[in-house]
Formats: sequence, structure tokens, C-alpha cells
Amino acid sequence: MFKKILIANRGEIAIRVIRACRELGIPSVAVYSEIDRDALHVQAADEAYLLGPGPAAESYLKVERILEVIRECGADAVHPGYGFLAENAAFAQALEDAGITFIGPPASAIDAMGSKTSARDLMQAAGVPIVPGTTETVPTLEDAQRIAKDEIGYPVAVKAAGGGGGKGFRVALTEADLPEAFEGAAREGEKFFSDSRVYLERYLPDPRHVEVQILADRHGNVIHLGERDCSIQRRHQKLIEEAPAPIVDEAIRAKIGAIGVNAAKAVNYVGAGTIEGLFQDGEYFFLEMNTRVQVEHCVTEMVTGIDIVKEGIRVAAGELLAYTQEDVVLRGHAIECRINAENAAMNFAPAPGAIGRYKEPSGPGVRVDSGVGENGVVSPMYDPMVSKLIVWDVDREAATRRMIRALGEYEIEGLTTLIPFHTALLETEQWAQASTCRDLVEDKNWLASTAPAPAAPLEREDGAETVEHSYTVEVSGRRFAVNVIGPPFSGGSGSGAPAGAPMAKRSERKKSSAGGPDLLESPLQGNMWKVVVEAGQTVEEGQLLCIIEAMKMENEITAHKAGVLKELHITEGDPISAGDPIALIVSAAPAAE
Repeated sequence: MFKKILIANRGEIAIRVIRACRELGIPSVAVYSEIDRDALHVQAADEAYLLGPGPAAESYLKVERILEVIRECGADAVHPGYGFLAENAAFAQALEDAGITFIGPPASAIDAMGSKTSARDLMQAAGVPIVPGTTETVPTLEDAQRIAKDEIGYPVAVKAAGGGGGKGFRVALTEADLPEAFEGAAREGEKFFSDSRVYLERYLPDPRHVEVQILADRHGNVIHLGERDCSIQRRHQKLIEEAPAPIVDEAIRAKIGAIGVNAAKAVNYVGAGTIEGLFQDGEYFFLEMNTRVQVEHCVTEMVTGIDIVKEGIRVAAGELLAYTQEDVVLRGHAIECRINAENAAMNFAPAPGAIGRYKEPSGPGVRVDSGVGENGVVSPMYDPMVSKLIVWDVDREAATRRMIRALGEYEIEGLTTLIPFHTALLETEQWAQASTCRDLVEDKNWLASTAPAPAAPLEREDGAETVEHSYTVEVSGRRFAVNVIGPPFSGGSGSGAPAGAPMAKRSERKKSSAGGPDLLESPLQGNMWKVVVEAGQTVEEGQLLCIIEAMKMENEITAHKAGVLKELHITEGDPISAGDPIALIVSAAPAAE
């Protein structure tokens, strides 16, 4: 077994791996960015090392710095979690070259499945059914238009070759939509995966998203742990997952389980992985393979009793799988809700910010995997997940009631989250009938009905004087906890304002042209990725004005009314804060009679 494991990630998945390490008796090492200094995963690990500034490219994606920390701390294995470097074949190879075990599949398997086109080609050759479409990338828009018209038909999905997690996925319902879909998928592919190549698939309008969890060891043993249903999505990113899938019977389970096992064997897979597929009208198509542990692995753990993370660590160390296929039995039903800092009523706009009081639900059959806590911060630098709420009960109906109860026990002060959305959706007839709920998730009027009550601003005041202080200090990039006994520190606030001075109200901080129904303000904090209009232009209500990138998501900002863009306050590439003015739109003068 390993003597020390470094977790090359942050948030709830880092804490999940740290807990598994502790149960296995293995010391854990956390890494962190400057803005994550006080994060829970840093506090939970046995050791912690600074990587660099806040942006992921300067910290969690900085391979050379991570390799330095590995040498410094003496870790002999690295767990990548999900996201960041989890599906980076070059990172896995760099570890192997350095004699460090990558807790995941070999670089060759990541490479084989990392390109969605080569994976489709490989799966087709292995006899695994794939969604009809191209198995090679489509180099130009003109080629895409020809293929879509002559070979696939509309609607057509345009996907980034290196994509995943909903990134680089656009849909063209008609030929007129294809240029924007092609450009958008290529742009996201380049931004998130450094690969602008795209391919085309037949777009299935309302399929169920069903995936199979697999485990494989280094001795050729591969098993599946049943399936999960992840059909409740927005922007092709998952919101609610459940296991087992409500529409899968034993015969279908055996069929798609065999597909998952065959897919893993085809690339000599090792560790925990997921075969994602689309299920519609009795047909199951291979979609992609995620060569890592999934966010939603928890629901499978709840119904099988198998610890997927610990099993992944054991097989990476060379041990045999502790289970055979006959050992895998699904009991009861589990549901997971992703508690994201997002405002569903505003088309799932990210809502980063500070947390005040924080209380998690508990009780029978309730599990919470969280990445932040009381007085924590959800940063716009990273994904918007606060925690994952998972419940188990004897069947789907009972698990639904338990989930609604648990959602009602959450207390998250000062932050807008998806809790009202989840509660409202789970109480609908569509959920009860196990539909994909796409009609709800894409209905802006219904989403508006889930709007939470406005959160009260957080007021944090210094407490009474104390004579003992706890501090965290960094020495050569490594964290240490120290207690200092003495008089209380009475320095300034460090904010550029006198200590104790009240912050101006938002209404007093508006830009000079603010005020009135003509002004469109930014609903979120992020970076201005793209501006598609100009000052003086006439726009229609609902017309796209700009795209703000926040928390790894592109958020389209549309005109709130028809009129003329009298003022445009935004510039591509600039940062933008919630409440900043985007545009002043004045109604056009009525035509003279």
C-alpha cells in the first residue's frame, strides 16, 4: 500500500479522498491556491502545500509545481479527483516517468478515451453501439453543413473532440443554427481542453442519460456496479442523479453493464471509471467514457455498499478487486442533489459569495459531501458547488420524500443556492413519473417560480477581546497551525477604508448612469468573454448581448427589453462584478403618424 497520497484537487472531492486515505491509514497531502488558504480540504489533510495564485492555470493545473511538492513531501501516489488534471494523459505519464503512481487508469487509456472521436471509433470497432455521427473531426463549417444535411440530418449536436462535463456541446436545431453552434463548441473546446476540433452526432431530443460505473484492477478483472440516471441537466451539466435508473430493468442492466465492461477491457482500464450513454426507445448508445471518479459516484456507493474511492486506491496499489460481479447487489434507491451556488430563477446564473451560518441536514439515510462550511466562501474562480446531498431509502418514492425533508433542513446564510429549485422539482408530477424534466428545466417561467427569498446581507463583527489567537502560517509554501497568546491585534481592516467603517450600500455604489428600468446590470461576477453588440444598435427583447464566463460556465446575457443601446459599458476580456452596468437600453421613439 502507499505510504503517502497527494490529492491534486480541491473542494469536496479532495475531502472525500482525504477521508478514504484516513480510513486506509495513509497520510494525505493537500495542495491549495492562495485564495484556498482557509479551505476545508486544506484543514482536513495531514499536510498542505501552496501551489500559487487563485487562477487554476497558475495553481491546480501547474504540473511542474505539483511535481515539486510531490518530491518535497515524499508522496508516492497522486489522486486527481475529478476535473483539473484527472483526465490529463500527459500528467499521468509525467507521474509514471517520475516513479509516482497515478491513482487512475494508465495514460494510454486516458489518451484513447480523451478524444471523443477516437473513443467512438474504438467503441464501434469493439462492437459497442454509438450515437450515429462522425468518427473523425470535422475541420470546417462548410464540411459540417454538408455532413449535417446529407448524412445526419437536423437537429445535430456539435461536440468538442476533447470535451466532457457539458463543455463544448452545442445543438443546431436547424441549418441556420449551425454556424453559431460550430463556433461555440470549437471555442469552448479550445478554452477548456486546448483542442478546438469538433465532431457531429445525431441529436436525440429527449433521451435519458444513463451511465454505468465500472471498476478494474491491474490483473484483468473488470466489474460494473450497475447504472445511474443523470437525466436532470441544465446546459448538458448534471443537477440530480439517482441509482438505480428508474426505467432500467434487470435485462437492460445486464446489457448495458456488459457494454461498460467491454468498453473498459478494450482500453486495458484500471481503477474507477464511467461509461456514459443515452437511452431512448429501448436503444442504448455509447456517449463517452469518463476516465476518473464521477461527482455522482455517491449514489452508487449508497445502493451497493461499495466504497468506490477506496477500491480505486487499492487497485492502483496493485491489489485484486475485492468484489466479483456476483457480489454486486443493488438495494434500495439513492438520489443526489448538487447544491450549487447558482440562481435557477435567473437561468442558473452563478452566485458566488460568502457564507455566514451553515448547517447541513442529517438523520437516517442522509449523507452530505461538502467542500465549504460556516464562514466559507464560494469563489468565482472555481465551480459553484457548495456540497452534494445524497439520500437513500427503500424505493424511489421514499427516497424522494427523504430528500425533500433533508433539503428543508439546510441552512446556508448569505448565499443563493439551488435548494429551492431542487425542492420544487422533486415535488412535481414530472419527477414522480420519472421524466427527464426537460420541460421544466428549460421553462424560464417555471424556473422563475423557484426564486428564493432575497438573502439578508451578512454582518460580521469582531467579537470580544481574547488573549489567545490561532493562526495559520506558511513556511516555504507549507502550512503550519500555531497559537499565539497575548493582547488582541488591533490593526486596520486592510481594505483601504478606516477600520469599522460601514460599507456603502449597493444602491450608493452604482455607476453614474445607473438607475431606472432602462439599465441592464450584470447578474453575476466573472469575465466578459464576448460582446456581440455595439453602442447605438437597435436590439429586440431577449437578443444576445454578451457572454460572461464564470465558474467554468458561459452565461449568455440577453436584452431585458427592446430598444436602442444608448450606452454599452462592457469590454471583452475585462472582469465584471454582480451589479455592474452592462448596457443602457432606451425605448425607441414612437413612429410619427
